[in-house]
Amino acid sequence: MYDCIIVGAGPGGGSAAYHLAKQGRSVLVVEKESLPRYKPCGGGVSPEVAKWFDFDFSPAISVKVNTIRYTWKMDDPVQAELRTPEPMWMVRRDVFDHFLIQQAQKQGAELRDSTEVNGIEFKGDRWYVKTANQVFEGRYLIAADGAKGPMAKWLGFKERKRRLGGALEAEAPAKVDDSNIAHFEFGMVKNGYIWNFPKADGYSIGIGTFRGGEGQDFKQILSEYATLFGIDVKTCRQYGHPLCLWDGTQKLHTQNAILAGEAACVVDPFTAEGIRPSIFTGVKAAAAIDRALAGDINALEQYTDTINEEWGSDMAWAQKLAGVFYRIPGIGYKVGVKRPSATQRMGQILCGELSYGDVANRALKRLSGSLIPGMGG
Repeated sequence: MYDCIIVGAGPGGGSAAYHLAKQGRSVLVVEKESLPRYKPCGGGVSPEVAKWFDFDFSPAISVKVNTIRYTWKMDDPVQAELRTPEPMWMVRRDVFDHFLIQQAQKQGAELRDSTEVNGIEFKGDRWYVKTANQVFEGRYLIAADGAKGPMAKWLGFKERKRRLGGALEAEAPAKVDDSNIAHFEFGMVKNGYIWNFPKADGYSIGIGTFRGGEGQDFKQILSEYATLFGIDVKTCRQYGHPLCLWDGTQKLHTQNAILAGEAACVVDPFTAEGIRPSIFTGVKAAAAIDRALAGDINALEQYTDTINEEWGSDMAWAQKLAGVFYRIPGIGYKVGVKRPSATQRMGQILCGELSYGDVANRALKRLSGSLIPGMGG
């Protein structure tokens, strides 16, 4: 019997496995895909995650980005250099996720990949996790099986609102002078934006919508945008996937089990950043289960409180910003995105130096003031 079984080997599951195994707990990670596995994702990672671990992430980073370039309907460009201590990381998820799991394995965690969970049951004082060939027993369970995984439903959590997101990996060679620039396009997508993130061997181009922008022809929009980079997306495989955006205070624990990663709906509702919050939940989940194993009967409830307070309270500001910005993106681009300070603020938020709460009031005033005379600040 294991102290903890983790379902899902993404950033949330991998982080939890590492920290629990490091505390000497017996950990099993069950993953339905074979690792390393492809995952459609822009792959932008905040360097802030490094402070939650005691190893070097360099082997898992494809390139580092220190310049942001914005466009409005493929025109009106503005470019800004990030002045953060460490540039943004760009990763390929097959490499990054597997690297994290390998660090957990070095600490003693066990991995069963190519193993799909097809049922769970709590009996007596433990969880029984069922797969095609075996049943595993664990005292605690972490559901980290992503936006599309069944675990949250099986554990009795209510269906969360899901916003549509699409992603496309374009395996086109990156221009030499472009490998440290992240591109963002506003105006072509209703209630969202397009991103183009460089990797050492190509681009990841994606599209995301946040306020019910469904019904748009994503493929056509991406196809047009990709011409800016000399990419024919018709030659690339395209992947669509849901985004589980943070949508207010939520319960994340139940009987000897907690949700982590995208299964916990922690994606930033303004930027669609998902890797950092997933890792954050994994780190906090490990700490909670370690305390629970040591006899703290309130540990799992405290995990819910911690995520709601430390991540959720800031996401409430992100939600407010998204609500205004994506409703009036043309004005948002002029009075927000094009301001030199805006990129620095966003960089500081992504790098953990600032919170949305630090900047949202002023930003909301500026956006609202552009609509209502005399409101600008």
